[in-house]
Amino acid sequence: MADHKHGEMDITEQTATYNGFIKFTTRTAYVLVGLAVFLAIFAS
Repeated sequence: MADHKHGEMDITEQTATYNGFIKFTTRTAYVLVGLAVFLAIFAS
């Protein structure tokens, strides 16, 4: 079994995936808030 050394793993792919998830979630939240405001103003 290989010896594990803390902090040596390449995490660029995980970081990019996490950042993409956060960006997607933030943009989705903005769209949903905008939709709620739109419906609050124009819904009859």
